[in-house]
Parts: sequence; C-alpha cells; structure tokens
Amino acid sequence: MTPDPQPPRELREDWARALRATTDTPHIDPYPYADNLLERWSEPQRRYHTTTHLTTVLDRIDTLAAHATDTDLVRLAAWFHDAVYRPDRSENEERSAALAERALTEAGLPQARVAEVARLVRLTATHDPADGDPNGETLCDADLAILASPPEAYAAYTKAVREEYAFVPDEAFRAGRSAVLRQLLELPRLFRTPYGAAHWEPPARENLATELDLLSTPR
Repeated sequence: MTPDPQPPRELREDWARALRATTDTPHIDPYPYADNLLERWSEPQRRYHTTTHLTTVLDRIDTLAAHATDTDLVRLAAWFHDAVYRPDRSENEERSAALAERALTEAGLPQARVAEVARLVRLTATHDPADGDPNGETLCDADLAILASPPEAYAAYTKAVREEYAFVPDEAFRAGRSAVLRQLLELPRLFRTPYGAAHWEPPARENLATELDLLSTPR
C-alpha cells in the first residue's frame, strides 16, 4: 500500500493556526514542524493511523470544541497522539508524548502548555480521562468517534486495523481484538462529552458488539 497522498494545504494551515495561538514565539516558522509530523503520519506501515485519521480527529475536535477549555492545545495533542506509531510496539503514546515535549519546547510554547499537550497525548493510551478533565474528554472522544461510524465505514476501519497487524496470525489477532472489544464494552461510558454520549455512544456499542460477534463466529 502506498503512503497517503500529499494532504491538502489546509491541514498544514490548521497546524500553523494552532501553533501560533499557543506559542510565545510569534515569529516561529510552523511549517517545518507540520511537514515533519505529516511525514510521520504518512509512514508506509500505517493503514488506519494515517493523515485521514488525523484529519477526522481534528474534525471531531471542531465538533466538540465548546466542551474543551483550550481547544488549540487539544488540536496540537491530536497532531502528536499517533505521531510515533509502530503496531508491534506498546510504547507509542509515550514516545509520541516525548516527541511533543521536544518539538513544542523548541517552538516556544510555555512549559505549562507543553506539559498539557503531553498529558493529553498520554491519555490516548487508555482513553480514560478523569471526571472534570474537559480537554482530555474532548481528545479521547474525538479519537474514539470512529467507533460510531456507519457500518460500511466501520468495516473499513476494522479492515485497516487488521492490515496494520498483518504480522499477527489470525487466531492470535482474533483473540487479542476480542479482548479489546470486551474491555471497551465493559466500560460504563465510552464517551465523556455530552455530545459524544448523546450521538456516538449507542452506535459505537452496536458496532463493537457486532464486530465481537463476527470474531466469535467459528470459521
């Protein structure tokens, strides 16, 4: 599979606006940072965690923007949350957070803002923000919103995830994926924002249950 085509210029501009809104270095050139991140998001091992996923998460953050206390920091966290992604490794979120700390410090963000972005990136390892964490709730809901997709889009998502784990034998993948689905279904809430709870929770649970049934069906 070839990497994603060159993303539209608007994606770079979205990055530039968010960075300029949060940095104390107004003359910083935002585009080298955007280009480095977009190159990471276009790596050939990716099938789901691509620039398409990044764009979708940013779109969902726009939908939830009124819930966050600092939407621009949430947007920066979205850019970094899968910036380091190797499907055969378990420390992707931590390495992505460390990348955010280095890059955003260099770009002139105050340390409190750098720390907030890194904290949000690390939250995507569990998608379990604490109550009263509107920034965390916004990012995690935006990242999980794919679970509420219409059936055809959800099937494309699961296909892409399987392709990212092509190195895992079928039986092991089915067992591991089923465990993830059960863990999600056992959560009292998948979505923490009012919008996510109202609009995404019911279809997401239906999709998860359907996928689990399919994985559990003997072949």
